[in-house]
This record gives sequence, C-alpha cells and structure tokens, in this order.
Amino acid sequence: MTRGGRALAGLLALVLPAGGALVWQEAHRQVPLHQEGVVRDVRGALVAVPTGATGPGGPTHLALTGPPEDRWLEVSLLAARAARDQVRSAGGWQPSPDHPHGAMARAALRDLHTLTGPEGTTPGAVLAGASPAWRFVWPRDASFVAAALARTGHEEDALEVLLHLQDLQAPDGSFQARYRPDGSGEVPDGRLPQEDGPGWALWAVRVLAEEAGEDPGGDPSVLLADLVTRSAARLLDRVDPRTGLPRPSPDYWERPEERLTLGVAATALMGLEAAAALAEDGRVPPEAWAAARVDPQALGPAAAELRARIVEAFGPHYPRHVGGRPDAAVTFLLPPFVEGPVAGAETARQRAQRQQARPAGGMAPGAGWRRDGISWTPQTALQALAARGAGRHEEADRWLDWLDRHRTATGALPEKVLHDGSPAAVAPLAWTAALVLLAVERR
Repeated sequence: MTRGGRALAGLLALVLPAGGALVWQEAHRQVPLHQEGVVRDVRGALVAVPTGATGPGGPTHLALTGPPEDRWLEVSLLAARAARDQVRSAGGWQPSPDHPHGAMARAALRDLHTLTGPEGTTPGAVLAGASPAWRFVWPRDASFVAAALARTGHEEDALEVLLHLQDLQAPDGSFQARYRPDGSGEVPDGRLPQEDGPGWALWAVRVLAEEAGEDPGGDPSVLLADLVTRSAARLLDRVDPRTGLPRPSPDYWERPEERLTLGVAATALMGLEAAAALAEDGRVPPEAWAAARVDPQALGPAAAELRARIVEAFGPHYPRHVGGRPDAAVTFLLPPFVEGPVAGAETARQRAQRQQARPAGGMAPGAGWRRDGISWTPQTALQALAARGAGRHEEADRWLDWLDRHRTATGALPEKVLHDGSPAAVAPLAWTAALVLLAVERR
C-alpha cells in the first residue's frame, strides 16, 4: 500500500452494513477526558479533579502547582466535599434512596450548584463546564439550568440565574452565543449571535413561574419583566413576513447559517408560546409590554401561526433544514418545551434515532453531524426528556440508564462519550446535568 493509501486507511474505515452496500465512514475520533469532575475550594474557586485522582470515597488528591503555601488547597477539598454534601439535603425535591436514577440526579444537582456563581464570577453566572474553553455563560445552558433548579425546588437560585441573563440581554432582546462570566457583558470571541437565546429564556421564565405558583414572596415574572418583554419583541421582530418563519441564524450547532434551521424555528415557537402564557396569566405588568411595544393579546395568535408555518415547511420529518437530514432539535417541538406536540414531531423523533445513533449507544446532534463515533450527552438526554413528555417512560429510563453508565469516576456527566464507551471532553457539562434533572421521573 502506498503512503497515501495507508493515510487514507487511517482516516476511513470500510464497513458492511446489514443491507450489504459498502459505505465509507470516518474513523473513530479520540478525545481526552479533561477532568473527572470539579469541586470548589474554601474560597469558592473551582478546582478540577484530574483524571485518575479519585478513590472509593471520591477525590483524594489534586496535583497542585505553585508555591508551597498553596498546598492548603488539597486539604480544603474536605471542606469543599462537605459543602457539596449539604447541597444534596438542602430542601427541594430529593429522589428516594431506592430511586433508580437517584444518585445521578443528586450528582447533577450538586454539579449545577458548583458551576453556578463560583469565585471570580457574578452571582447567577452559570459556567457551561470547568475547562477553560467552557468557563463562559451560554444563554441556552443557563436557561436549562434555571429550569432544572426551578423544577427541583430551588426557585431562588433559578431566579438569580435568569436575572443574570436579563442583565446580559441587549436592549433589542438579542443574545450573543456566550459571555464572560464576570458580569461585564463582554463576549470572548467573534461568534455570531444565536437567535435561539430569547426562546430558551422565555421557556425558562415560564417554568419558574409555574413552579413558584402563588408564592407569597412575589411573582418572579415581575422581576423578569424586561427579559420577558424584550425576548418576545425580538422573536416577533425576527419573523420574515414573506415566509411567516424566523430569519436564519446560528443555533446550538454554533455555525453560520444561510438557511433557517429547525432549532431556531422551534425555539421561536416555544418562546412565543411561553410569552403568550405569561401574558394570559397576567404575570407581566401592562406597562412592561407597552415599553417593549408588544401587544400581549397578539402573542397567542402569533404562536399559532408560527406553529402552522413550521408544520408546512419542516413537516412531516422535521429535518435540520427544509429538505435536509434529521436533527436533535425535533425534540424542541415536543413537551415540555411547547404547549402540545407539534403534529408529527414525535413520530419524526423516533424515526430519526437510527440515523443519529453512535457506536456507544448515545446520539449525535444530527444525522448530518460528522461520523466520528462520538455520542453527545446533551442530545442523548434530550431524547430522555422528550420520551418522558410523551409518556414513553420505559424509553426515557433506557436513555437515563445509558447516561448513568457513562458518568465519570466522580459521578459527573461528561459532554461526550467515545465509541468504546469512555467519557470524554469536559465533565461535568451543565447542560446535560440540567437535562437529566428535568428528565428524571419524580418518585
């Protein structure tokens, strides 16, 4: 074999599927596990737990660098672990000792508290992960964390997360892809804004409002009126009058887009439905709607019209782009994100699973994602949440079982799982931890 042939063979693997046709697919990609998990030291700063630095009782040693006087951080892990244990028993919903996913749920809640507002960040700032490239605030991830905290009875923490998003949001209602966590509102790079942010924020506010109910401490929607009205105004302004659909924008794939993606269309729908529900319940003062130049009575009809346009354009298969391949965003068209399932979306979700499946048993973001053998835990957890919302509890539990089996040695949920089942990349990932808490059945 020539040198070029050997190189090609190293990149590609010839496989023979059940149908008998020969196809080429990319070789399995290797990604390291950045850390087993993360804890806080006594100052509140994040300290990553290196791979291999765990024992039966959890983290036992950190390889520290720097002057000798900094070695006290190692000892402070005892205090940090004790503080984390307190989170497990601090109010809110707690799974019973015999709950099949109880340990994973408790670890997920613990990690969300650890990643929210550590030293050097502003209160309510949710870091996506512990590794340097993840130590930023994504509006999407923060919205999921707020929803998960609200659903588990930590409404005050959820409110703080959403108040931070309100501070970050631009006056025109837009959100950047991500922000520095210091409260400055600065963005770390040149990524384009993602127009799914307003939809996620509105959905999270609605979840919090539902959980707060008639709380005598006050309706959180009033404190979040600017976030609600600006986000609603942004979604309405982004609708193209020629198509009745949102204009193209990057979505959770974080790639430039010239065509509308299902992810942007679906999050616009969930946002408008959430805004309409908040308006109908009278949770936002009339003067706030007026200041944003939004007629609250028009939100319900606008959401209904958008739902119809999505069915016409993307149905019945609901691909990433019209006429394209399946995408995990089909789950956004199902409860708990929208009022009721969009016509045909649940069938499309189930049909698309085979094309998004990866060797270890998890899912890729979409059928068009690179064939590198890597399962992504957020997209796998989205399947669990959608199945739960559809009443398919056995399926939801199967996905959660898979996630449970692929946690790190500290119990953290990683971002990725390699073809051989090894956890990889950053751990914990806030988005996955939040999704797990939302998908776990309350018992």
